Amino acid sequence: MWIERKVLTQEVPVVAGLDTRQLCELLASLGFPVDSVTAREGTEALDVDITANRGDAMSHRGLAREVASKLGQSLEPIAVPALQEGAPAVEVRLESPACPVYSTAVMELGTGATPQEAQSFLLALESTPKRLPAVDASNELLHRYGHPTHAFDADRIRGGVSIRWAKDGERLVTLDGVTRTMTGQDLVIADEAGPIALAGVMGGDGTKVTETTRRVLLESAWFDPKTVRATARRHSLHTDASHRFGRGADPAMAPVARDLLVGRLQAWCGAKLVSAWTVGTIPVVSISVVLMESLLTRVAGEPLSLPDAAEALKRLGCTVEVKRDRLRVMPPSWRHDLTIPEDLAEEVLRLRGYEHIPSVLPPLEGPPQPLSQDYLKRQSLARRLAHLGFHQTVTYGFVSPEMDQQTPGPLGQQAFDIPEGRILANPLGLDYSVLRRSLVPSLVEVAKRNLKQGQREVRLFEIAPTFRGLPERPVESWTVALVWAGESWDADPESRAILVKAKHLHGILKDVLRPGTPQNVHPVEDDTILTAEFLLDAVPPPDERIIPAYTPQSRFPAVERDLSVTVPTDLAWQAMHRAVQDALNRTALTDLICADLYRGKSLPAGTKAWLLRLTFQAMDRTLLGEEVDGWVAAALAAAESLGASLRA
Repeated sequence: MWIERKVLTQEVPVVAGLDTRQLCELLASLGFPVDSVTAREGTEALDVDITANRGDAMSHRGLAREVASKLGQSLEPIAVPALQEGAPAVEVRLESPACPVYSTAVMELGTGATPQEAQSFLLALESTPKRLPAVDASNELLHRYGHPTHAFDADRIRGGVSIRWAKDGERLVTLDGVTRTMTGQDLVIADEAGPIALAGVMGGDGTKVTETTRRVLLESAWFDPKTVRATARRHSLHTDASHRFGRGADPAMAPVARDLLVGRLQAWCGAKLVSAWTVGTIPVVSISVVLMESLLTRVAGEPLSLPDAAEALKRLGCTVEVKRDRLRVMPPSWRHDLTIPEDLAEEVLRLRGYEHIPSVLPPLEGPPQPLSQDYLKRQSLARRLAHLGFHQTVTYGFVSPEMDQQTPGPLGQQAFDIPEGRILANPLGLDYSVLRRSLVPSLVEVAKRNLKQGQREVRLFEIAPTFRGLPERPVESWTVALVWAGESWDADPESRAILVKAKHLHGILKDVLRPGTPQNVHPVEDDTILTAEFLLDAVPPPDERIIPAYTPQSRFPAVERDLSVTVPTDLAWQAMHRAVQDALNRTALTDLICADLYRGKSLPAGTKAWLLRLTFQAMDRTLLGEEVDGWVAAALAAAESLGASLRA
């Protein structure tokens, strides 16, 4: 964000005594590093980094508050012209809680132009003046005081004005000339004919101020930050107004900014005030945060005086009550980021100066503390499932509302689960806006992606928290979910794969869960993927360390051979498996599976084809080709005894 040094000096005169380097270092020490300094319009413009949580600092007044607090100076009150509100000249209706206050005025414009000083100010900030006083005054106030305003051509408005949710499919041509189609999640300013602006984001082309405008309707409101952010993302429309409203503007500035805008137009172009009025009330968020002396000492690394801390917070605009061992603090309306004690402690240290924080070694612990039983249970279960051929997976803890409804979760559809209690206040996007109540949907998506990439079989598990919404706050529960997808011929190839997997999965869960625990095995995706989900509490605690029986492993290579045979249609795989195993009982056979099943018109009637895969491995030597060939011949003879024949 660009800051003009001359205007900053007007707010805090002592800045005039600092050279550019000192000013940059001062801002950096407050957490606002300066990326560059440029000479423009006879003054210096500073490109200052403002973090996303500090919307209050996105103006000259906001940074002036920070500089004055650091230097122990006081700011002069904003010179607001005396303005008497009267009867509404246009009916304004607030139809959404996302806009609780709307200050407005109707003015008849005069013939004056934007002063050269204001034009130079905008040019220094890389904002092109339009030479229309109503537009330039709105932009100038935004950069000076951080509260967006807007001016409509009052004669182009049809009937009354309402602040409401858009209707699906409504269209609006915004000031950038783009026609935008809105949804019911967009907040709009509308007249009787339809939307005339995207609230808090951008005005409409149909009611914009032009050289022919004679009357203007001024807007200075406060819009819900979450709503503005979502609308800006949805329409890929990021403006100066949406950046400030989306990061949290000061609701108390709504009528003040309106009065300032009226005063600018009266001074710049001799505009005449027809009427000024406010609809709704300024939202008051009364937050009281208690900062304990012990917490302040722990964060600072050394004891700090509570009166000194109270003085620092007062310089930031907070109301502070000093107790014996604590401070009770009420942040000002523009500091919505001060919500927990740690925030207050950081502010005290920031004003005190980071260079005063002592360098101390962290406290050294004694002997290692024992690991928690819950952690040991999770580790033990993860090892057991990995040994059974499942791959541990980590997925996002946030899901979309649609994905959240796909499964009831390990607790089922419980009456005490309030979905609204799991919705994030500031999500990354709609796809990550809900704390999940089940691990299954995310695991299923991972399995489907793996199958799409050519994996024949996918076995996954995840051990992670799931949530249920309560009126006070979400409550998490450690949950286990398994997903088994794809085809495997390790069992009878004539059986439905899903039934074979279900049988195996039931056996796994019987071994893992406490006796009597419901197993909750369910097929999804047209019965091609099998899922199971249960709470970690259903798993008994891990046993004491058991030394497993030693199983020797061969150091010599294994040999695989395939036999493609044609067999009668009614021959069961179990019979073939048993016959070949018996024939090779005293050989180095280590594994026998049916790797593929084929049915086709090219086969003789009443037959099917199996691909038998035999694996041989000796413990004491490398196998010779001649003996492996002999064993394969014996396996073929055993198959032929059941009516099989070697495929050409």
